[in-house]
Order: sequence, then C-alpha cells, then structure tokens
Amino acid sequence: MIAALLWSTDHKVVALRSAVFSAFFFMAAGVAALVMRTELAEPGLQVVSREGYAELFTMHGSTMIFLVVIPVALGACLYLVPLQVGTTQISGARWAHGASLLLGLGGLVMWSGWLTREGPGRAGWYAYDPLANAPETPGNGMDLWVCGVLLVTVGSIVTAVCVLATLLRRRAPGMTLLRLPVFSWTALATCLLVIFSFPSLVVAFGLLLADRHGAHVLGPVSYQHLFWFYGHPAVYVMFFPFVGMVAEAASILSGRRFFGYRVFVIALLGFTALSISAWGHHMFTTGSVPTKLFALTSTALIVPAGIEYFDIVATLWNGAVRFGVPMLFVFGFLLQFVIGGLTGIWVASPVLDVQAQDSYFVVAHFHYTLFAGSMFGLFAGIYLWWPKVTGRFLSERLGRLHFGLLVLGTNLTFLPQFALGQDGMARRLADYPRATGWTTLNALSTVGSFVIAVALVVFVLAVVRSALAPRTAAADAWGGGMTLEWWTSSPPPPHNFDSLPPVRSYAPLYDLRRREEDDVPAPEGPEVLRA
Repeated sequence: MIAALLWSTDHKVVALRSAVFSAFFFMAAGVAALVMRTELAEPGLQVVSREGYAELFTMHGSTMIFLVVIPVALGACLYLVPLQVGTTQISGARWAHGASLLLGLGGLVMWSGWLTREGPGRAGWYAYDPLANAPETPGNGMDLWVCGVLLVTVGSIVTAVCVLATLLRRRAPGMTLLRLPVFSWTALATCLLVIFSFPSLVVAFGLLLADRHGAHVLGPVSYQHLFWFYGHPAVYVMFFPFVGMVAEAASILSGRRFFGYRVFVIALLGFTALSISAWGHHMFTTGSVPTKLFALTSTALIVPAGIEYFDIVATLWNGAVRFGVPMLFVFGFLLQFVIGGLTGIWVASPVLDVQAQDSYFVVAHFHYTLFAGSMFGLFAGIYLWWPKVTGRFLSERLGRLHFGLLVLGTNLTFLPQFALGQDGMARRLADYPRATGWTTLNALSTVGSFVIAVALVVFVLAVVRSALAPRTAAADAWGGGMTLEWWTSSPPPPHNFDSLPPVRSYAPLYDLRRREEDDVPAPEGPEVLRA
C-alpha cells in the first residue's frame, strides 16, 4: 500500500502525495512563525538569538513559498484538471510523478541546513546578494538551502508543463478552450506563469551558488532583476488557482453558472501578461528601474483583478446561496483580500513605497494577499472538493469553528502590522526598544498567531473525524456540480470516468440538469470515454 502511494503515476495519487509533503512542511513553517511571534511579543531577546531569529525568518518564508503555497497550487491543478477536462490521466505522468518526489527531496535538502554547524541561511527567502554570499553567510547550510530550492523549482516547472499539455491536448470531445471550466482556466494561466518566469529563479540561484564558490558573476542589482522576474509572477502562481476555487465554489453553492465567463478569461490572460511586466516595483528604492513604467504596470493590475472580483460577486448576486463552510470561506476570501489588494496599490506607488519598503507594512500586505487571500481560497476549495477526493464530508460544526477562529486570528495577527510598519518597524527585527511603543501591537499580533494555530488544530480534528466516517458522498456531492469531476464517483476510480456527458459549454452538468428539468432530449454527442 505504501509502495503504491510512493510510486503510483496516477495524477490523483501524485497530487495527494505532494499535498502530504506540503502539509508536513506547513507545520514546520508554522512552528517557526510561532517562535518568531513569541520572540516579538515584548522587547528583549527571550527565546532565540538574533542569528537564530534570522534563520527562522528565512526558513519560515522560504518554506511557505517554495514548499507549501506553490506546490499546493500546482498540486490542485494536477488533481483537478484531468477530471475537469474529462481525461483518464495527466500528460507526462511519469514526469509529474518525478516532480512530486523532487518536492519532498528538495524540502529535506533545504531543511537539512539545520544539521550543519553554521545552520541554514540567514538571507531571507529572497536570498539577496551580497547577503547570501559566502562572506556574509558562510557554511554549507546556505548551499544546501539553495540546492533544495533549485530542486523544488525544477519540479514546479515540470509539473506546470504536464498540466499545460493536458489542458491543450487531452480535453474531452466537444471541450474547446472556451468551454474549459473556470478553475482550469486559472490553472492554464498559472502554468504559463511558471513556465515563463520560474527559469529566471533557476538561473539566479545557479549563479548565486557559483558566486558562493568564487565565481563573482552576479551583482546585487542584476540578482534582484533575475529574482523578482520570478518573484512577482510567483505571487500570482500562489493566487490564480485559489481564485479559481472560489469561483467554482461560488457557482456551485449559489446554483448559477459563473457570471461573465468570457470577460473573466480575457481578464485572467491580461492579468497574466501584466504580472510578468511588473517585477520592477520591488526595486523602486534601488534607483535602477524606470519607476513610472513599473508604477503603471503594477497599478494596472487592479483592472483585471477587479473584473475577476466582480464576476465572483455577480455570480452570487440573486443566487440561491447555501451558506455551507465552503461558502463561508468564499466570503472570507472576498472580504479580506480587498485589504491585500488595496494595500498593493499603495506599494505600487514609488513615493509611498519608499516609506513602506522593508517595513512591517509590506509584511502585512503580503500576508493579507497570501494568507487572508490565497489560504482562505484554498480552504474554500478543500471543503468543496473533500467529498469528491475522499467520498466523505468534513464536519460542518468543526468547519464553522475553524472558519471563525481563522478570521479572528488572521486579522488579529496582521492588521496591527500595518500600523507597526507605518510607525517605522522594520521587517527582520528580532528585538526593539520599549520606548518605540510597539509592545501592545506586537503582543496582539502574537496572540493572533496562536489563534491561527488553534484554528488549524480544529481543521486537523475535522480531517481525522472525516477519515473515520463512512463514505457517503454521491458523485455530485453538493447537488449543484457544474463541471465534469462531479459526474464521476466520489472518490474517482483510477481511470477517472466510465462515461462522459455531452460537453456543450463550460458548465456541462448544469446544461444537463436544465435539459432534464425542461424534459428536452439531449443533443447527440460523445457519451462514452475512450481510454
């Protein structure tokens, strides 16, 4: 059984294996965050040294980015895309399998730096040159960290290629590109970003590793260009799939086809193009980028983002909304991501960014984007597709408690950090003078981080309870499925489908229900899947 789980090339098993790896590293990153917040609860060094804090800072950020959010986003695409496009398997199944193993291997290599005498790197998840060079961060720990990130990034690129090939070449009969489900479109945009931007990180970290061993080919500014050409699109790799999850949940639980489908697709593709052209706004304070150009491209992102946001809200408008746990996380996403999005406009302005740069304002903005945004979108997707994946539902009572605690903890943790940043508290600080008056806000933020931890424990309890329950989920677990994954059994068989309905739009099951309600014969079309 264990060998089958480790070596299976079934896209569903590969995706779930990656999810298990990411869950393990998520717990490790969470512990690092709690230690950091405990250290910052009051002035003075109570828990760790400054060097130890810098190591925790690096490992928390890099683990969440490289080992948790990006792999989970791509893993969701790996699981759902073949089901949504009506195929039996992912393209390049063995390559996808190998990529998932690179995630586990790369994570172990990254974290093995703790076993070296010097410890893991202290340069932050962005590993700026010259801070990440050998004179500033000596020892093998940093080398291991760089090698681990390279392994994981190569795995991410391979996974994206497999998913994109599936979307382009293995769609069911009748499923044109403009009949792809909304989530599959977000997966397509995600894969394009990975393929075009992630090689930049491979080059940057490859040169950084060479520099650490005496090559001297990188300068600080050239490194930042290479890194942020990866780093800014990576933010949307960690965002697009979760927007797709929210859109699918909004449609299913409101009983309506997704509103403004074609406009959403155009906005998504425009968003993808703009995100690659906005990397320079991370470098306003270097004085080495055309600020007006990057301010324009960065601010323009609000247009496609606003269209996507409007389409989700319009889908809910006048719908028969069911306030189950997935819908609660949809509303949590919609309400909280506004804060992350609007503060993104703030840091897109060169004048305002000068004050916010490297302060806790940026920390708060980033976490409202990726935690209050992406993680809430992820939980909407988890609660929505859990019965499809496992055949069992998650507890509504525990889910509502999980949601309430997570909303409280998220805002208690990150809202005070905006004020701290505006008052001048810099990121990466392990200590601060009592005279700054930051103690109360830091204490509130620390309490909030522990509330988040309690919320996640509640979620784990819900998972355990679900695992012990019998399988009761029907194929269309929510009774309002729009796309093909809700046609097959819960959980799906290894070959995914025994048959397929005709595909005449991006919501084939909705069309089928309408025809049945109106007693209209189904048009002729492919009904049996050919393996």
